[in-house]
Amino acid sequence: MVIELEQPRFYFSTYPSVGEADWNYVYAVAQIRAIEDRLLSPQFFTELANTKDLKELCEMLSGTDYAITASMTEDETQQLFLNKRIETRKLVEQLIDNEKITSLLHARVDFANLRLAIRRLVTEKPLGTDYLPQGNVQPEQFELAFEQEDYSGLPQFLQDDVESAVLAYYKNKNVRDVDLEIDRAEAEFMLSGAAELRNVFLTELFRMQNDLTNIRIIMRQKLRNIEERETFLAGGYVEKSKLIQCLDTGFETMAQHFYATPYYHLVESGVAYIQKEKSFLKLEAACDDHFLGFLKTTRYIPAGIQPIIAYLFLKEQEIRMVRLVTAGKKASIEPKTILDRIAV
Repeated sequence: MVIELEQPRFYFSTYPSVGEADWNYVYAVAQIRAIEDRLLSPQFFTELANTKDLKELCEMLSGTDYAITASMTEDETQQLFLNKRIETRKLVEQLIDNEKITSLLHARVDFANLRLAIRRLVTEKPLGTDYLPQGNVQPEQFELAFEQEDYSGLPQFLQDDVESAVLAYYKNKNVRDVDLEIDRAEAEFMLSGAAELRNVFLTELFRMQNDLTNIRIIMRQKLRNIEERETFLAGGYVEKSKLIQCLDTGFETMAQHFYATPYYHLVESGVAYIQKEKSFLKLEAACDDHFLGFLKTTRYIPAGIQPIIAYLFLKEQEIRMVRLVTAGKKASIEPKTILDRIAV
């Protein structure tokens, strides 16, 4: 029997528009083109995942931006990755030279720090000093605000989110509710910020991210037999009503709900892997692949902020994947498992 499902309408088949060229960024994009070819290739990551041990992995990385040695401590290794992120973000900020856009991008760090701070607040764990740099709020400001429980010095959007995230936690005494509330607040803030900027690329980017996050939420709820219908992020292309339909069906028909969307194949492969391995590795990799595929379409733009921002996200993904493979090697995880997860 063929199951007929109401499908959302898309004005694109795979990826949305990245917007028009902006010739004010000709020189900036030329700089990006000169360095983006140095991004590590999928073939390199395949070989990296297949190295026999940590020593061989370090030898492969020795000629890259990630010159890790087997003698480095975990703190030293993580600092190397952090330094690479800091360096990349500084470069992008210089090339864009637009305070409103860089402030919006910095907000990603603010929300990450907020998540960390509230988790520590509600679980009554020491606050520590490991907040990320390069947000709109400096790490020492975050630390002081939460130590003194005085949030008036934080930007208004963060003040509001402190209260809503803490209230979300105390409803069920579940730290996961903190993450869900901050995810919701971040998605709303980023999308509204892109709309205020009237930036097509950022708007489409954040809408797609919301869709991919919602797909992850569905899969986790289905595998864990959870049915929470208010956890989906707003502003994506796939309507909330369609997402809720997925909670009422089994894994075997899940992909059909996305047949008329660009996400069909990633859902199909993710579901198959979840059913077989009880793991989200393939789904995570497929979502990352789709997101990276959109970023790579900016290579057809001769000038504009699109290739610059795309480079930021591509480089950050590269750093995450090197970190993931390195951690996998240290933990003696099988290459196949690592390869199932990595997306570049």
